[in-house]
Amino acid sequence: MPFLAGLISPQSPDVCQRVVERMGAAMLHEKFYLAGTHSCPELGVYAAWGGHEGSFGDKQPAFGGKNDVAVLMSGECFADPVVIDRLRKAGHDADAHNASWLPHLYEERGDQFFGDLNGLFSGLVIDRRERCAVLFNDRYGLERLYYHEGKQGFYFASEAKALLRVLPELRAYDMAGLAQYLRYGCTLEWRSLFRDIALLPGGSLWRFHGGRCDKRRYFSPTTWESQPPLTRPAFEQKLHETFVNILPRYFDSRSDVGISLTGGLDTRMILACSPSAPTKLVSYTFAGPRRDTLDVRLAAQVAQACQLPHHILRIGDDFFSEFPSLADRTVYVTDGGLGIWGTHEIYLNHQARALAPLRLTGNFGSEILRGATTFKPLAISPGLLHPDVRQALSDDDATLSKDSLDPVSFAAFRDIPWHLFGLFKAAQSQITFRTPYLDNQLVALAFRTPHQTKRSSGPALRVIRESRSELARIRTDSGLLPSSRLLSLLGMLWYRPTFKIDYWRTVGLPRFLRPIDAALALLSERTALLPDHRFLDYRRWFRKELRAYVEERLTDPHITRSQLWNQRFVEQLAEDHISGRPDDVREIDTVLTFGVIDRLLLNADV
Repeated sequence: MPFLAGLISPQSPDVCQRVVERMGAAMLHEKFYLAGTHSCPELGVYAAWGGHEGSFGDKQPAFGGKNDVAVLMSGECFADPVVIDRLRKAGHDADAHNASWLPHLYEERGDQFFGDLNGLFSGLVIDRRERCAVLFNDRYGLERLYYHEGKQGFYFASEAKALLRVLPELRAYDMAGLAQYLRYGCTLEWRSLFRDIALLPGGSLWRFHGGRCDKRRYFSPTTWESQPPLTRPAFEQKLHETFVNILPRYFDSRSDVGISLTGGLDTRMILACSPSAPTKLVSYTFAGPRRDTLDVRLAAQVAQACQLPHHILRIGDDFFSEFPSLADRTVYVTDGGLGIWGTHEIYLNHQARALAPLRLTGNFGSEILRGATTFKPLAISPGLLHPDVRQALSDDDATLSKDSLDPVSFAAFRDIPWHLFGLFKAAQSQITFRTPYLDNQLVALAFRTPHQTKRSSGPALRVIRESRSELARIRTDSGLLPSSRLLSLLGMLWYRPTFKIDYWRTVGLPRFLRPIDAALALLSERTALLPDHRFLDYRRWFRKELRAYVEERLTDPHITRSQLWNQRFVEQLAEDHISGRPDDVREIDTVLTFGVIDRLLLNADV
């Protein structure tokens, strides 16, 4: 996993060096990570870094021409070939596949350099010429930097646990962040779950000079939001041109590239517009232990049409036998960004790494291009919460502002960096994660979507139809057929309702439908009438394969006596689960997740 950590402090160099080494060690989750440190004692700047071997940031720091500018990075930036060519002609060592070109561009462009960057990244510039240090990140804030401003200095790290390791006084919940997490499953407005730890907002440029910090942003969402909309024909043509133009940078790699295929539109668009001679490419689809989902069946057809090798990466018996340690690891690695229901992510991405160290995915395409979102209140029963926590929840006034925002703005600057961050972080711990749907050019264009197509699949279908006819003849998992508008409409009438039923079956029925729970499960398991859309079935697993794990954790005194919960409610959860009555699975997931956070992040020497 790429990471960055650091301390800007007037303390002695020996003390600061030991601190950053401990911070970096807290984020070394795998043996295949490369890591190191770099310091500039005369400026009071000390840093640690880490990354995957062969990735963009595996050789750090990158130095400028006279070694008086150093850049350390977490994540990945995509270089403009024209820029790389110009830097090479000027005699600089510039390789588009690593960070070597960044300090040269910084020396050439100054502060304009930050706005030139395209990718998901956070970074530190140490500029000995100007006697300053600069912290910066991507426009969305997805490549996170947690920070704490303390009496001994300014601490920052890609993961909150690195701060918790060296600053034990921070090992407590931020009550406003806790309230937001319990309401939405994540924190909002660049707040963290932990006391006195915040997040660097997206597009930040924070300059440290002479003991002061000038906090600015090199990018404001209004830059994109203020663009006029295009007409539908102009937008569809521009979408096609832009997608074809940006894709080569996502396929460009010295290692093999794995594309995680689904039955949806977004990976279909990637393959429809892919470069004619891409890097060694392999495809795979995540799957559950039982029947193949629509994703598996449709992805196999897409791979065959593109003459790509295709693999099914399944949840196996070892997932269930090793679940306690896998769940702990997931919550720990993501700082609680993913809960128990996200345990499959590291497990499956580990399998993906065995095929290719770089994963190209269609993640975030539906959010950016069609305004899709699952960001909504969790609707946890208030009875679960301790009265003090319930009061904090009622006092918290942070809201999503979902209805007042353009759907693209909500997706890019709220939904993805806050709500979907955990999925990104878990995957990133195993592979290099790439998605073209957060490319600066594409997101900027998405803000120009005409009003009548903001939530429409039409533009994506047209891109597929006009790019690769054989892919247009394969139906998507929502019933759409790019080659036929009529058959798309008919397909949606069947596939979308069955998706909703499958969601209820695997996640949990509304209370008013619980009387038909058993009948619905029987219909799904004994017949092939209803297609399987989702391979994740934690609701069923909690009752069967993971029953012993859930019962053990729900009856653990350290969990039942937590100051977060109403003890009697948790005891009733355990009784209902043991007796086989319908579970409040969301509440179980929440209780078990916070049990791991308490044990591994707050009450251990992390």
